Amino acid sequence: MARILSIGSALNDIYLIDHDDLAPTEIGEESIFGKILVGSKVDIDKLSYEVGGGGVNSAISFVRHGHEAVLMGNIAHDTAGDAILKTLDREGVDTSYIDYVPGKATGTSIILLDSKGGERTILTYRGASTKFDNFDANDLDLVQPDWLYVTTVRGDMDTLTRFFEKAHKMGVKIMFNPGIRELENTKSLLRLLKFVNILLVNKQEAAMMVPGGSLEELLYHLKGYVETVIITDGRAGGIATNGIETYRFGLYEDIKVKDATGAGDAFGSGYLAAIVSGKDFRKALIFASANSTSVIAKIGANKGILTGKADLHPMPIQKI
Repeated sequence: MARILSIGSALNDIYLIDHDDLAPTEIGEESIFGKILVGSKVDIDKLSYEVGGGGVNSAISFVRHGHEAVLMGNIAHDTAGDAILKTLDREGVDTSYIDYVPGKATGTSIILLDSKGGERTILTYRGASTKFDNFDANDLDLVQPDWLYVTTVRGDMDTLTRFFEKAHKMGVKIMFNPGIRELENTKSLLRLLKFVNILLVNKQEAAMMVPGGSLEELLYHLKGYVETVIITDGRAGGIATNGIETYRFGLYEDIKVKDATGAGDAFGSGYLAAIVSGKDFRKALIFASANSTSVIAKIGANKGILTGKADLHPMPIQKI
């Protein structure tokens, strides 16, 4: 069992689910989500209240796999913040490092979901989750984690630098899944990779960091910065290396997508949960893919997260 500190967002997710009014409309080469006229009233088939955010989703994944998970995130003193704490307490996540941000509401996403095709549009008020500079890297001395799992901190490179440097000095390993704001700071991001043990990005994100058109080219350039690199490519699967072995992998299962929210979080945290449990590189990639597949089969970013005892079947994966 490992102790893992997740740093990332904590959000309240409100789903508006409908089977026809939210169907995508094609306009030329673009797709506009929802056939809704301005000023009209639309009856929605179903409403669902969930919690999400990269910090929340990853922490839940770790505890379900049998690890100790600590979440460092920001919420507010409101009903949405209470819902997040209640969910995390029920899952067994340590919430003692969650902070309350004055003058902001808890981050909330309104997710318009087409239940027929699984398409979605997300309207997000980030609120308290826009702030990360209140986090103190010296808290790592108190948390004493084995691993630091970091999703986006909205481009706060100073906070990332403080935590990565501190973790490195302590011998704490780091898995990093950067967001668009970090990727926009390419030079600063690449400098931080010297502290990172595992990097997870998708193909488009990798292309923002290094040159290359194919997965193989992108992997070749990124492995010069980080020992273990995983690049996902949607329905095409992905590619990964740990410096010793390299694999191309496909989908764990080709299923109907109910809700893609949290798929990336499930893959990344699923991989780390498996690898620190002693699974080899190949098996950890399979678990990550299975975890992601299970999440997109349900509505909500973490309802489908697997336990470490999940019975998995074979999937397309090839050593190269």
